Amino acid sequence: MRAAVMRNKTMVVADVPELVPGPGQVLVETIACGICGSDLHTLLHADKLIESAKASGAPFVMDLDRDIVMGHEFSARVLTPGAGVTNVKPGDVVVSIPVMLSAEGFTTIGYSNTYPGGYGERMLLTAAICLPVPEGLDPRHAALTEPMAVGVHAVAKSGIKPGDAALVLGCGPVGLAVIAALKIAGIETIVGADFSPMRRALATRLGAHEVVDPREEPAIAAWQRVDGKRPLVIYEAVGVPGMLDRAMRDAPPAARILVVGVCMETDAIWPIVGINKELLIQFALGYTPEEFTRTLGYIASGEIDVAPLITGEVGIAGVPEAFRTLASPDAHAKILVEPALG
Repeated sequence: MRAAVMRNKTMVVADVPELVPGPGQVLVETIACGICGSDLHTLLHADKLIESAKASGAPFVMDLDRDIVMGHEFSARVLTPGAGVTNVKPGDVVVSIPVMLSAEGFTTIGYSNTYPGGYGERMLLTAAICLPVPEGLDPRHAALTEPMAVGVHAVAKSGIKPGDAALVLGCGPVGLAVIAALKIAGIETIVGADFSPMRRALATRLGAHEVVDPREEPAIAAWQRVDGKRPLVIYEAVGVPGMLDRAMRDAPPAARILVVGVCMETDAIWPIVGINKELLIQFALGYTPEEFTRTLGYIASGEIDVAPLITGEVGIAGVPEAFRTLASPDAHAKILVEPALG
């Protein structure tokens, strides 16, 4: 089958082995798969991803000397159920948390040499955790369940509640997911900061009450201007060195900082700043199965409108160029890989 493959820190289009479902697995054809910022980082810093997994004790195995088919934000159509599968049938359209479950534990789909992700024509999924896409929901929109669930989880993890205020640093897909989740949580003051006019416009559409270009006004100054009094939660959704330190320096006393931007490089902070202000810093990863399911419901009901986030579609052949395009934050929010496009 054809797939866009990560090979030697580049994306290439290649033929990869066909897949056969084992017991409890299903063979599916990819309908749509979002290109994630984590994949962009992984292309350049996969060695650091592996190093960080080992340092944190995460069960993460990826051989960079072998091809890897990334892609973990997907919707798919069931082709062939494996032995013992009764909950899905051929033709069903599904989404899933991107993990393959087995007696040995789990393997992350899209960051594995064994289980290719959605940048290929077909995938293997664990049948037991496949969720049917509700009738009437565009499968392209359902593919964004995974990235939007990251925002739902980050907001839950931060402990924010009505009466608090939120400042979201970075309005890429992760920051936009956080803003959408903050709106659902009933937060009355949501400030978003991003250099890109397109992303700021999307932030407003998804629920931000104020957006700012940090080159023209510091993000913290924008919050002080429109609110400045409520307890503040800062969401760091950029994921580059220096952002956490900047957030700590700008934060008011007793603020909370939730780090959801994926920074794969080492960074430095000045701990005494956090001590002096009694800051609470929390990190968030992924989502729970319940949050994933709930997010699919939010998209199906229209509580989270993901349609504006889809700013481009490519076939498998277009993936390498899409990766290059996404290096510029001004052009796109989310590009979908749709293998049927060629």
